[in-house]
Amino acid sequence: MVRAPGLLAALLALGLALALALRRAGAADCGALGPAERLAFAPAANARWLAPRVRAPGPLDPLYGTVRRFLAVVQLKPFPAELIKALLNEPSSVKADEVVRYEAGYVVCAVITGLYLLVVPTAGLCFCCCRCRRRCGGRVKMEHKTMACERGTLVGFLLLTTLVLLVGVVTAFVTNQRTHEQMGPSAKALPETLLSLRGLVSDVPQELQAVAQQFSLPQEQVLEELDGVSRSIGNVIHTQLKSTVYEVLASVLSLGQALQVSVDHLRALNATSVELQEGQQALAPAVQRHREHLLALLQEPGCRGCAEALDRAHALELGADFSQVPSVDDALYRLKGVPEANFSSMVQEENSTFNALPALATLQTADVIRELKKVVAQQPRELRTLVEEFPGWEAASRWSQALEEMEQSSRPYLKEVQRYEKYRWIVGCVLCSVVLLVVVCNLLGLNLGIWGLCKREDPSHSEAKGEAGARFLMVGVGFGFLFAAPLILLAFTTFLLGGNVQTLVCRSWESGELYEFADTPGNLPSSMNLSQLLGLKKNLSVLLAYQQCKQGAALWTVLQLNDSYDLEKHLDISQYTAKLQQELQKLKVDVKNLDLLSPAARQDLEALQSSGLESIHYPGFLVEIQKPVVNISVEKLAQELEGLSQTQGNTVLGQQLQKEAQGLRNLHQEKLLLQQRLVAKLNLSVHALASSAPLLQLETSDVLDRVTHLKGELPTWATRILKNESECFLTREMGYFSQYVAWVREEVTQRIATCQPLSTALDNGRVILCDMVADPWNAFWFCLGWCTFFLIPSIIFAVKTSKYFRPIRKRLSSTSSEETQLFHIPRVTSLKL
Repeated sequence: MVRAPGLLAALLALGLALALALRRAGAADCGALGPAERLAFAPAANARWLAPRVRAPGPLDPLYGTVRRFLAVVQLKPFPAELIKALLNEPSSVKADEVVRYEAGYVVCAVITGLYLLVVPTAGLCFCCCRCRRRCGGRVKMEHKTMACERGTLVGFLLLTTLVLLVGVVTAFVTNQRTHEQMGPSAKALPETLLSLRGLVSDVPQELQAVAQQFSLPQEQVLEELDGVSRSIGNVIHTQLKSTVYEVLASVLSLGQALQVSVDHLRALNATSVELQEGQQALAPAVQRHREHLLALLQEPGCRGCAEALDRAHALELGADFSQVPSVDDALYRLKGVPEANFSSMVQEENSTFNALPALATLQTADVIRELKKVVAQQPRELRTLVEEFPGWEAASRWSQALEEMEQSSRPYLKEVQRYEKYRWIVGCVLCSVVLLVVVCNLLGLNLGIWGLCKREDPSHSEAKGEAGARFLMVGVGFGFLFAAPLILLAFTTFLLGGNVQTLVCRSWESGELYEFADTPGNLPSSMNLSQLLGLKKNLSVLLAYQQCKQGAALWTVLQLNDSYDLEKHLDISQYTAKLQQELQKLKVDVKNLDLLSPAARQDLEALQSSGLESIHYPGFLVEIQKPVVNISVEKLAQELEGLSQTQGNTVLGQQLQKEAQGLRNLHQEKLLLQQRLVAKLNLSVHALASSAPLLQLETSDVLDRVTHLKGELPTWATRILKNESECFLTREMGYFSQYVAWVREEVTQRIATCQPLSTALDNGRVILCDMVADPWNAFWFCLGWCTFFLIPSIIFAVKTSKYFRPIRKRLSSTSSEETQLFHIPRVTSLKL
């Protein structure tokens, strides 16, 4: 009756494991067999991805931002949708005043340019006439008190203006060169982009054929797995049962090891008990002799301080009595010769027998596998017509032809663009060189003039340097007047073109207004309507198409081809499922009986079960173990006797006490330590048996019952698992064909003829036109205009400053002039010169 709860728990656990396994099998949980492997299909779509162009950040970016903000101020109005609509549909209806109102900012700039062209050349002509008559640009007639201040102020303003011109002309040189460098690659990028776009639809038939041909990939994979399906199903059966079988075998092995350990402890307990009893018989007389001798010595009248030692000597007696421990002879007799079986070898052999299930399945299913291969080798008829019935690509062909024509016609135009850009670059370099020449003249004039002022002590040299400085300044003035008109004309011409490109095209392109304009019905003429050009039944949203293409969508999605072609009809392979399922139902595997416990091992376990190991009275051992071998510490008593021997007045008594202490030490080393080690060994065996014996009996009963139950249920479980795993194998093989169908669907609808190059081409076009060309172009005219307008203060300050660098012919009569003292000018008369 004691075994009933343990047995019930073991059977419940085993039954629960079986129920869970069968439930998983019934629910077609194919985790043990595993899902279909991922097939690596070769991409059928040709890689036609355009690399996105991005302008790298550079030191000119702040200048580009400044120019854009300036153009935003010049053109405050939004994108002129109505004006562009009228221009595209009815150009004759466009009124000039509407264009002028939209271009109001540019008109203001044109007026300023006209005033510049009128005023600056006229002022230059007048200045030239005045110079010819020596009425302007002369010299200071006489010194006066504020001359130094005026001269310093003019020099400072001229120097500041010259530095501004220098910064502007250097930046103009850089932007002019940057524009020229970007124009060539940008012009070459257009035909390359058109060529890439042509490839969107040119390879579609070949790509579809490649898709159909890759049906062989899942076929080959299934045929390869059919070669090992028998072993695979055997492995599945083995996997489903191994947790239960291995658990039982592990319990058997663990119980066999525990049996060996318990028997060893029992034998050690018995042997140690015998040794302790023998040691106790030898130890008792020796302890008694030492006790009697000590009592006689310590009770002598002449023994000083011996009262405490006398008390200890009275307690010098044996403590534990190992003759009182229980006997284990009956348990030893029942376990004689146990274990007879080698549990480790037996479990290894049973594991090998159980692991041979896959090989057994291979032999029994060979004929069924041959029939399955014949079914798989066939190809569905629907897949063969995938390419034949695919809708025509007439619209796409027209698009490809149009792109080809655009590519051919763009090449001569681009060559002309490059030629005119070369002319613009040369003119820009020449005019920037003129501005740089003005800067050089100003700097030379300032250096020579200031040098001449500092050397007024030497009249002959100072006047020559000052005169030369003034003449350099006037040369700069002459160049400024002479080239002011070409500079302002070049600046305004490039400004008008580049500014409108930025405000009308780039700004609306970047914000998406161009796409919205193209999507609005009626804005574009029928000849530019994308839906009509492609022959689509529905209107195509340019913005939506651009967004889809940017995300990598294929033309299938963008052009909505699903309305004209039933792709799912050609991807139906249901005929495979029925045939394969019919053949798989013929699979059968017979599982032989599996002996989980050998007869010898069973006899060992039954002997342990009836040995009464748990009935031994272990507390009886523990009572004696807890007692000391001797009631007092012999070592401490010996130390105390040595101390007493030193304090005795009687030499003979002291020597006897010393001799007795040595005798106690010898007793401790020779007998007491050995006895204590045996007690520790006995304690280890007793505790091990006391804690394991009750559980060992329950575990033995549990293992014997589980082995018996499992041995009877294994064939039934194997049959049920085989049926479930056959269905799992069918699902796995169908997974390969499902992967192919999903891959075909994805290739046709998402990858073949992807229009990502179209969106990238549009983005690259914006980057090329706006970031790489328009930005440096606009920065060039901005810097050139900057230099052109700063020529005016440069001319004014140069003319004013040149007067102070020329020699003075008359001076004040006062000899205390602060001007003379400040610059150390010698007092020289015109006669002396």
